[in-house]
Amino acid sequence: MYRFKAFVEQLVFRVVLLGSLTIILVPIYWMINTSLKGPREVIRPVPTFFPETVTFTNFANVFAQGIWGNVFNTVVVAVSATGLAIVLAFLASYALVRHRFPWRINSVFLIWVLAVRILPPIVLAVPLFTAFNAIGMINSRVGLVLAFQIYTLPYAIWIIYGFLRSLPMDFEEAARIDGASPGRILVSIVAPLVRAGILATSIFSMILAWNEFLFALLFVRTPRLLTLPVVISRYIGEYTTQWGELMAIGLLATIPVLLFSNVVYRQLTEGFSLSLK
Repeated sequence: MYRFKAFVEQLVFRVVLLGSLTIILVPIYWMINTSLKGPREVIRPVPTFFPETVTFTNFANVFAQGIWGNVFNTVVVAVSATGLAIVLAFLASYALVRHRFPWRINSVFLIWVLAVRILPPIVLAVPLFTAFNAIGMINSRVGLVLAFQIYTLPYAIWIIYGFLRSLPMDFEEAARIDGASPGRILVSIVAPLVRAGILATSIFSMILAWNEFLFALLFVRTPRLLTLPVVISRYIGEYTTQWGELMAIGLLATIPVLLFSNVVYRQLTEGFSLSLK
């Protein structure tokens, strides 16, 4: 009876795992499949699961439009926005965890930060555009990095706040007794202990910044400063959609995020293993 139950559990687990992998991998395969087809094969009423004639014309057309400049710009903006969000969130979360402000400012601040993120993006985009236009930060990478904090910073604060709340104060008190300064405690004691949380937050923030569309569309006017989500949207027209090129640029847009997630994931697993030790 026990062996039968274990067999059923293993079977259910494998079926669920196979179904999950299918849901994840099939869209990726279809993106690759479509990007390697010619324009006539793409628009056939009956789709083909394998390209009849493999062609790299779609990738060549995307490269001919200078996509590498947009990739570089997206990487710079997304990485900078993620780094700024992590630093600000770490400092804010530490202050909220270790210091009790009067009038329940801690709770009010957390709720306010979350409320800002819940608001529709267009509600914040209009006044933010007006403010940035007044100080000359429209059509600049710095302006995009600051605008992206509307998306990345609230989540980063809440995630790192949860990790810092579970951190005991014993190490910090021992460091203070030894004469360590507050800055040294943050950098050398607290940050390494919540390394796993910071890395996990960086993945989430990077994905949010990489996929941001509305602010990138409103705040940038120069074609070379456009980010990939805005460039990708231009392949979808009112009457026609360039499916082959759309899939090609979509595939190229996912590669940097996958590489970043893979590198950070390795560091994340090492951080968890060190925490367990």
